Amino acid sequence: MHTLAANAAGKVGHEHLRRDAYLYVRQSSLKQVLTNTESATRQYALRGRAVALGWAESQIIVIDTDQGQSGASAADREGFQRLVAEVGMGRAGIVLGLEVSRLARNNTDWHRLLEICALTGTLICDEDGLYDPADFNDRLLLGLKGTMSEAELHFLKARLRGGQLSKARRGELVMPLPVGLVRDGTGTVTLDPDASVQGAVARVFDTFDATGSALAVVKAFAADELLFPRRLATGPRKGELSWGELEHSRVLQVLHNPRYAGAFFYGRHAHARKPGGGQSTRVLPREEWTVLITDAHVGYIGWERFEANQARLAANATAHGTDRRASPPREGPALLQGLVICGKCGGRMTVRYHQRKDQLTPEYVCQSEGIARGKAICQRVPGASIDAAVGTLLLDTLTPLALQTALAVSDELAARAEEADRIRATTVQRAQYHADLARRRYLAVDPANRLVADQLEAAWNAALRELNDATETYERAHHSHNGPLDQAQRDAITALAADFPALWNNPNTPMRERKRVVRLLIADATLARNDTTITVHIRLRGGQDHTLTLPIPLASWQIRQTPTEVVTAVDTLLDEHTDSEIAAILTNQGLTSGTGGPLHLGIIRHIRHAYQLRSHTQRLRDQGLLTLNEIARHLAISPNTVKTWRNSGLLTGKRANDKGEYLYQLPSPDLARPRPGRPPRKPTPATTTTTASTTRSAV
Repeated sequence: MHTLAANAAGKVGHEHLRRDAYLYVRQSSLKQVLTNTESATRQYALRGRAVALGWAESQIIVIDTDQGQSGASAADREGFQRLVAEVGMGRAGIVLGLEVSRLARNNTDWHRLLEICALTGTLICDEDGLYDPADFNDRLLLGLKGTMSEAELHFLKARLRGGQLSKARRGELVMPLPVGLVRDGTGTVTLDPDASVQGAVARVFDTFDATGSALAVVKAFAADELLFPRRLATGPRKGELSWGELEHSRVLQVLHNPRYAGAFFYGRHAHARKPGGGQSTRVLPREEWTVLITDAHVGYIGWERFEANQARLAANATAHGTDRRASPPREGPALLQGLVICGKCGGRMTVRYHQRKDQLTPEYVCQSEGIARGKAICQRVPGASIDAAVGTLLLDTLTPLALQTALAVSDELAARAEEADRIRATTVQRAQYHADLARRRYLAVDPANRLVADQLEAAWNAALRELNDATETYERAHHSHNGPLDQAQRDAITALAADFPALWNNPNTPMRERKRVVRLLIADATLARNDTTITVHIRLRGGQDHTLTLPIPLASWQIRQTPTEVVTAVDTLLDEHTDSEIAAILTNQGLTSGTGGPLHLGIIRHIRHAYQLRSHTQRLRDQGLLTLNEIARHLAISPNTVKTWRNSGLLTGKRANDKGEYLYQLPSPDLARPRPGRPPRKPTPATTTTTASTTRSAV
């Protein structure tokens, strides 16, 4: 005390005593707050130091809001930030702390506090002495103490880290286990003894093997009305099991976790501190993991199966690189979706769909360079004819194995149905157990203790409702979903699948299933297109190769083009008939347009213009026939008289178009002109003959 007073004689001045004294109290964790009470007592005892230095009790302000907070950073330490603010505003005459580590374990935060204290003339006091940050020697000593405090934190972490790594390399480090795995009394990792939990976890892996997609697993659980467990990590029910609907993120967590394959791992994530004080986490590649021990304990699957699942998930990932492998089979009609390689550049080809009438038509497109660098599309190949040819090849390839495939499919369906029914039954059993337990607890309580009895009665009612819901769900699923197959159903499936062509061509067979069959047999297909043909090189997984050469399909305008025989018939009939008459004649003959529809006036007119055919009117004009006005002027009569003579048979007229207009032939020269009020006189046959003979002689 005498040393402190002597040391303070030249440092504590009137200006310091005029301001307040701030005592900062902190312990690093809540456990230390509860158990290490002696440290807290020593820190609060520094109030006596402030009184001894001349501060009054009323001037001492204690900041202890950072209890349970680490001193590695000023982030989230409200008390330390308040202390710095008070010092910066000149309100603090002295800052007291048991040691430097209580104020900060980080040199950046510590030197910032020293700088502010030096600028505002604030003293710092710890258990060892009193310091003035404005004095070079004191500041040097405080800087060394801060460095040692930060180094001490490093050494503490290094010791703890070393112990963890040592245990981790032996596979003995105790780490949280995922749902479905527990530790027995000896600390050995085993499968969860709850049969329903085991069944749910195992079904995730079995369904993924059958479907090849994490989303398909979610849909399968939802279709079968199955729940999935999770173990609560926080809250008053920490450690208990909670059942709910299976989510896509949960499926990915299960499939990516090596613990389910019986492997112990450590160091899969790398943690780094961000500038704002937060922490970033990233997943490391497997070769950078600190520890990976396979077959460390029992698991739901083997390590080889886990590796196959990771490869399939990587291939399914939509964002897995620019040249990802085959994505999971989807509902679109493109049979080779995800398996096509460009024969020009070697890149993966994607699928586009076009609406053709009421159907989607696939087209395989190599456009990766076009998307990445704005280049032109490498090549585009129509896919309908290619898929049909590949389907025919598969039918020829699979026929000898069709019966074995049918039996395997039948057995798999039966096993999956039985497993789903068993899992649903365990849900009912679990709900029944909880209901019976709640009933026994309620009956065991003293009826007079209503405070407890009411709570137990409510818990019993809730358990009964859960039992009722579980029973209804089981009964509904049991009757609506396919259960174990009987012999008649097995025979029906076998009979259908034995004829593989019928199964393949059955419209009720989902396209997704056809694609799964294709992926079992075909590794990839390379497409190359030239001006006239498409070459398809198919590489089967068994090592065989097949090359198909197909003609380029007709373009849309070529498919809709009018048949040649229709154009020829129109050209012939235009000599004697109008457009509407031609349409009626050809329709009666059973001819149709390029789109397969009936022929009508507009189509005939379009054919004439498209193929540059002379119209019926033009052809009659070429024969020398005259219009109504022309024949009227030639005969010096009115147009109405021309129509009257045509109706009377004195003039010959032919229908020129569909508007009712006629073209007329020139009459014979001896046609007598009528007198007013009388019709013209017809020439005699002899006269007609003579006239014709004279005309021929003149010609």
